[in-house]
Amino acid sequence: MTKRASALAGLALVLVLGSTAIGAQSDKKSHRIAWLGPAENTENLRAFRDGLRTLGYIEGKNVVIEERYAGQLPLRDVTSGLAKRNFDVILTDGSAVTSAVKQAGISVPVVFVSGDPVDRGLVANLSRPGGTMTGLAVFAKELNVKRLELLREALPRASRLGVLHEPEHRKAMLPPIEEAARKLGFRLTLLEVRNASDMPRAVAAAMKDNVTALMPVSSALFHAERQRLVALAAKNGLPAIYENRAFAEAGGLMSYGPDMSDVFRRAATYVHKIITGTKAADLPVEQPARFELIINQKAAKALGVAIPSSLRLQATQIIE
Repeated sequence: MTKRASALAGLALVLVLGSTAIGAQSDKKSHRIAWLGPAENTENLRAFRDGLRTLGYIEGKNVVIEERYAGQLPLRDVTSGLAKRNFDVILTDGSAVTSAVKQAGISVPVVFVSGDPVDRGLVANLSRPGGTMTGLAVFAKELNVKRLELLREALPRASRLGVLHEPEHRKAMLPPIEEAARKLGFRLTLLEVRNASDMPRAVAAAMKDNVTALMPVSSALFHAERQRLVALAAKNGLPAIYENRAFAEAGGLMSYGPDMSDVFRRAATYVHKIITGTKAADLPVEQPARFELIINQKAAKALGVAIPSSLRLQATQIIE
């Protein structure tokens, strides 16, 4: 080997060893992610963690996830606490907590799973969000109307429908539901819920008003409290349609909506891109690609509901 070749080989070895050392150093960096939701939701968080693991993130080694729940403290206190913790990314589960982070003016990049982010003023538009927020949008207004149609198909004789909603749903969510309900022949009883402890009172009010079926508006709060909500509906003999399969798996009659496990695994991809240098402003907001109609046959039998064959044929899954 010539002196020149030997020198070049030595330089290459130094570069390789140097890049390996840099890589090892980079691997040792522990990225900090804040998870913010209205209440604890183990299924969504599990799906997010699964997505991170697939991308090579291991908790305790190169990533730390700190959970924060708005149900435990006022939202203002939760968001001010986030600003002081030096997070790399904030993951928000639900429209209300995402809006609270936006209003707090926190400069940390945010990956959200939210309702219509343009309508709520979270991003400028879906293709180029701008600012520090991006993520996945579940357009709940259209889905709520679709659920009403499926519920009418399942319950052709139902007359009065109870609609569980949070105060923030009045302006954007309720008008399309009210219009669709009129067309489908439902009379509505609007049942406002501010927190989980309001749910028994709301269902009791539904029974007092002779409600014959129930539909909770799409909500991160209702999703987090689905066990309680499904149990209340079953206890009072109220057939209901819910926002996704987790409700039907918990014993609810029917659900229609996106595969939320898939949504939160996708959210992990967004977090990875931001951690590795992509700006939130340059990441287009995604919409869910997979929607499922789940029917719980056991719940139908307990409620005395005969699911028509036309609806069974549309089902993604029938839980026997």
